[in-house]
Amino acid sequence: MARLLIEGCKKLGGEVRVQGSKNSTLPILAATVLTKDENVLHNCPCLTDIDAALRILRYLGCKASRSGHTLVVNTKELTGDSIPDSLMREMRSSIIFLGAILARTGRARLYFPGGCELGPRPIDLHMDALRKMGAEITECHGEINCVARKGLRGAAIALSFPSVGATENIMIAACLAKGTTTITNAAREPEIEDLADYLNKCGGCIHNAGEGTLVIEGVESLHGTSHSIIPDRIVAATLMSAAAVTGSQIVLRDIIPAHLGAIMPAFEEAGCNINIKEGVMDFSSPQRLKAFRNVRTTPYPGFPTDAQAPVMAMATLAKGTTVFVETVFESRYKHVGEFLRLGAQVKAEGRVAVVEGVQNLYSSSLQAQDLRGSAALVVAALAAQGKSEINTTKYLERGYEDFDVVLSTLGAEIKKI
Repeated sequence: MARLLIEGCKKLGGEVRVQGSKNSTLPILAATVLTKDENVLHNCPCLTDIDAALRILRYLGCKASRSGHTLVVNTKELTGDSIPDSLMREMRSSIIFLGAILARTGRARLYFPGGCELGPRPIDLHMDALRKMGAEITECHGEINCVARKGLRGAAIALSFPSVGATENIMIAACLAKGTTTITNAAREPEIEDLADYLNKCGGCIHNAGEGTLVIEGVESLHGTSHSIIPDRIVAATLMSAAAVTGSQIVLRDIIPAHLGAIMPAFEEAGCNINIKEGVMDFSSPQRLKAFRNVRTTPYPGFPTDAQAPVMAMATLAKGTTVFVETVFESRYKHVGEFLRLGAQVKAEGRVAVVEGVQNLYSSSLQAQDLRGSAALVVAALAAQGKSEINTTKYLERGYEDFDVVLSTLGAEIKKI
């Protein structure tokens, strides 16, 4: 089991390229199942979650290979319609394969997914939508059995919450359904638009991606294509947080400014300077950050829940008080206890966390417990006096490609053991 050693209080500098989006790559990999063809996906990050998705594709009988950041997936020889419990447990987003397999084969057998424990993230929205589209679904001891005896058909679906996963599952399944599917209160995240862009390149017919009401007109078949994944906005926010807590100036390449629209005001209010031109961000931080406006996580275009933890790490050193309200997940403050070990002053109760900025953080031994919390611990340790140890990298490697190498490139003293 690998761990990280971080010598804090080192200035960062230089430039790095922001990796491709994990949350975009995973649903697109699932959607390749629809094509019965070869797909070439560029800008795919090297992550354990991506590896898990490739293992699922291979288990289903597909061919999948990697060359650097390019994945080649051929789903022509798909032979299976089920995913075993062991593969489903590797990541929470494995449920995204449900709609793809059902649309391709007319049946699917999966298990409830695993991954980070962030509190309830029910898949009822996924299954209720597929039932409206003609699927018969039974559950028994964690096993989900789905059958569409007459094929899937278009339906009018209103989501009670703009779930990204449910929107993606419905979009994928609806592409080969008979008729038109309308999703009201659909998720609007950039990753939804990227999935729609990929599916439309394959011959799909999806309208209004990125808007509240999404329309999918079913087609007879889809073909393979070549597609480049968008940059990862959460990784960008994490690198910005790392520069902010260390009073540094860095340059980030491959930025889509609109994707960071809800995040940048917090940094600017903290005293950071942000200049973006042609996809390149020049980011600089003052020697002492100021507390910024209250952060309330909401679905896109609001402040992303995935950015809450690394931005809170920044707030621990900001002069003044910052209040965080987490509205998306219930168990997303596991990093708070570890911040306290570093000398931070944070009080969390329920969905609210109040951060009183301190002058200094001090090194400690830290316990990583989830993906974004792990990244937040790295950010905080970069600013702590002395040498900190983070006990495991397994969560971090689910979403951040060679994060220690990236930070070392920028001048951090960080070593994977």
